[in-house]
This record gives sequence, C-alpha cells and structure tokens, in this order.
Amino acid sequence: MADTAAAMSGEENEEDGGKRTTAETLGFYEPSDGNREEAKKRSLSDLSLLRFISAELTRGYFLENNEAKYKERREKVYTCLRIPRELEKLMLFGFFLCLDAFLYVFTLLPLRVLLALIRFLTLPCCGLSDGRVLQPAQVCDVLKGVILVICYFIMHYVDYSMMYHLIRGQSVIKLYIIYNMLEVADRLFSSFGQDILDALYWTATEPKERKRAHLGVIPHFFMAVLYVILHAILILVQATTLNVAFNSHNKSLLTIMMSNNFVEIKGSVFKKFEKNNLFQMSNSDIKERFTNYVLLLIVCLRNMEQFSWNPDHLWVLFPDVCMVIASEIAVDVVKHAFITKFNDITADVYSEYRASLAFELVSSRQKNACTDYSDSVSRRMGFIPLPLAVLLIRVVTSSVKLQGILDYTCVILFYFGLITLKVLNSIVLLGKSSQYIKDAKMEEKLFQPPTSCQPGKTPKKAQNKSKPNQGQPPDVTANTSVTSQPAQAASPAQLLVESNPDKLLTTPDGEEKEIPGENSELKQKQVDKDLLDIDRFTICGNRID
Repeated sequence: MADTAAAMSGEENEEDGGKRTTAETLGFYEPSDGNREEAKKRSLSDLSLLRFISAELTRGYFLENNEAKYKERREKVYTCLRIPRELEKLMLFGFFLCLDAFLYVFTLLPLRVLLALIRFLTLPCCGLSDGRVLQPAQVCDVLKGVILVICYFIMHYVDYSMMYHLIRGQSVIKLYIIYNMLEVADRLFSSFGQDILDALYWTATEPKERKRAHLGVIPHFFMAVLYVILHAILILVQATTLNVAFNSHNKSLLTIMMSNNFVEIKGSVFKKFEKNNLFQMSNSDIKERFTNYVLLLIVCLRNMEQFSWNPDHLWVLFPDVCMVIASEIAVDVVKHAFITKFNDITADVYSEYRASLAFELVSSRQKNACTDYSDSVSRRMGFIPLPLAVLLIRVVTSSVKLQGILDYTCVILFYFGLITLKVLNSIVLLGKSSQYIKDAKMEEKLFQPPTSCQPGKTPKKAQNKSKPNQGQPPDVTANTSVTSQPAQAASPAQLLVESNPDKLLTTPDGEEKEIPGENSELKQKQVDKDLLDIDRFTICGNRID
C-alpha cells in the first residue's frame, strides 16, 4: 500500500511538473516548489489579461529564417508588375504584324495581280520561263484576287439593314447567347479556313508530273469562295450585334458583352499552362484584339452614315469605344498576370515570343521562302485577312458615296496613302525584327541550310547516326555524331537565300536534364518543342485540359 501511494504521489508530481513546464514556456508564472494548490493559485493570479496582451505585443519573429520563401514571393510580385509592360509590347508588335498582312490585301495584292495579268497577256512575246506560264506566287496572288472580287459582288446581296432590325428585335439574353456562339464559330472558321486556302494554293501550283491525288482546282476554288463568304457573313453578324449594343438606350447589352470578357479569365486562369500553350493564347489574343478594332471601325462607319457624317456623333460613340478597348486590355493583363503566377513563368517569356514572331517575319522575306508572309501570319495567329477585307470593302463602298471627279481623286490619293503606310510599316517591322533577333542571339538560325525532312521530324539517317555506341554515354555520342559531320562549303549569301523558315527556334529553358538508365531510343523521341513549330489551332502536344 505504501508503494502504491508513493507511486500515485509521484504521478501527481509529474503531472504538476508537466503543467508547470508548459506554463513556464508560455511565460505565465515562475517555477514554484510548493504543493499543487499553491501553484494553481499562483498560476491563476499570473494569468491576467494585461499579461496576455503584453505577451502578444512584445513577441517577435525572424523573417531571415525563411529567406528563400520571401524572396520568391517578392519576385512573383515583381513579375506581375512587369507583365502589363511586356505583354503590351508583344501585343503592339503583333498588332502591326496583323496590320501589315491586312494592308497587303488592299495595297500590294492588286498590283501583284496586275503584274501577273500583264505577264499572262504578254506571254506570246516573252515566252515561257522555267516551263511555267506563271510563277507559283503569281498563281496564288491571282487566286486571292479572284476570290476577293467574287465574294465582294456576292456580299452585295446581303441586306445589312434587314439584318440590323432582325437582331435589334431580339431580347438581350438571346443576343448575348448569339454573340457567344458567333465567337466560337469565328474560331472554328479561322482554324479550318486557312487549311482550305492552303489546299487551293497547293493544288493550283503542284507540279504536273506528279500523280493526281486531289479533287481538282475548281472544287477547291469553290470551297474557298464558300468559306470566305460564310466567314464574312459571320463577321458581319458580329459587327451588327455590336452595333445594336452601341445603339441600345440603357447600354445593358454592351455591359453584358463586356462582362463576357471577364468570364474568359475564369476559363483560362485556373488551368495548367506551359510556354507553348501560353504562346498560342497570346497569338489568339493579338488576333482577337485586332479583329475587335476592325469591328469597332465598321460600327463607327455605319453609325456615322446614319447621322450624315456629323462629327458631333463621333464624340457620342467615343466613350463606348474606349470602354470596350479598356475592358479588353484589362482582361488580357489580368489573365496573363495570373497565368504566369500560377505556372511559375517569368515575364521574359514574352520577349521570346516577340523574337519568334520576328524570326518568322524575316524568314518569310527571303528568296526561297516557302510561304507568303500574310499566310504565315494566318497560320501563326489564326488571322485570315480575306473575309475581313471583303466585309470592310463592302461596308465602305455602301457607306461612302462617290460623286464627281474630286471624290475619285480623293480615293486615288487615299490609296497611295495606304501604300505609303504599308511600306513604312513593313520597313519599321523589319528593323524591329532584326533588333529582336539580335537581342535573342538568333542570327545563326537565318544562315542554317534547309533540312530534307519536314519540320519537327528527324530524318531516318540522322536517327541512325545519332544512336549511341556501346560503352559510350548518350550525350558523348550525340556530341561526336554532330561534330563528325563534314562541313559544307557554302557562301553566306547562299545560306541566307536557302534558309528554311520552318526550322525555328527553341526556347532557351526548353532543355531537360537527362536521366541515367533510360533507353537511347526514347531519348531521341523527346525532342524540345519549338515555339514556332506549333500552329495556332493544331497543338499536337501539351494540350490544355
């Protein structure tokens, strides 16, 4: 019994000692050697409100104990602050790229078609060159011109006034749904339309000695005309809906349409993005912003015509136009800022995107370029200028009435002004592109000879040569296989002419660390994705889920 009582008293002392230790660590009372009742009374006397407040006011902590975390948070804040400036630089450069491709349809394309027709008419005198009646680029220019003229005359049968009153009679919610459906349809048309045009160009210029594996030029031509007409009508319905929103009395439809941009933030910010995915989305934003500017121009032209070109009405439209543009810019900035924050992407990636677009511009200006520059912009950004140009010509010709020689003289002067703007814009773009390529250290890419394989694929011979030998590590073998190839003697001028615009740049941080023990054939399949090797609407890998 004595042992049991001693054990119980020992446990009580241990419990009391544990309580004192916990309270001592909190700083509520000093250690005491008295019994438990005295210690409890003393602890209750020390647990006062003033002592608790004093402890809360005087306690401290040291941020340097977690220095890396706080530095990382500060860099994220700086990155978010840099995003608007870097993004707008990319948007501005992309806007002038789209403007250059758009002005090409109105200025240089008619002159190129005229030169191709003169060559065709003087064919009996000059004879054939290289066994061709027209060069492939001239054939493509003639096809573009014929499609433009045919679609323009067909658009005369579309009644804009009836479409405007039909849309105006609908409810606000129905118009909101219609506008969202039109945006989705516009993206689908853009993705498939460039394929239709490319199929037509290739079918018309394919070498005749090859085996026929196509429908023929005429079916492809009718498909291209049908596509341009449908896409132009779709954009016209978008412009009409926007015009109804501008002319509504309470501006509720315009507010709902602007709020639709903020819904885009919810659909994209909380998804996983990689650099290639962000590049495609940036190109889509550039195309969307340029298209919205053209739609606003069409809306202003139609409203000014209704008010007999009264300049006072332009100031009535000006606040709404600025509100639409400001909301578009704000949505893009917020969306890109949080995407880069959540996916740990630096703001320097936008300079890489800008350099990639600049490289493609410079490559398309070379002698042996495989595509026209306007088609290159269409594939990259999903911007197809033909339907938009048809619609703008239709709206301008119906809004502006020409009477007398003075009006036609003004039209001729305006045309020469557009040519001047196009030439100046192209010169400035080439200069800026050269600077961006130099800053990104991409000059050597322009002097690389073209490869015999398709872009993004490795030829079989190169794969056989790049297989590692027995007893050598994979990276050593890869280095020896590259350095052991004989150097081709060629002048820099020949290399510049024969450069391939489809062999494009990789991002600087696209390299991955090698894992020892993997099969060498699997390593050959893990090729770094090029920013410019993925089209806007044909993302094969890293698809956004």
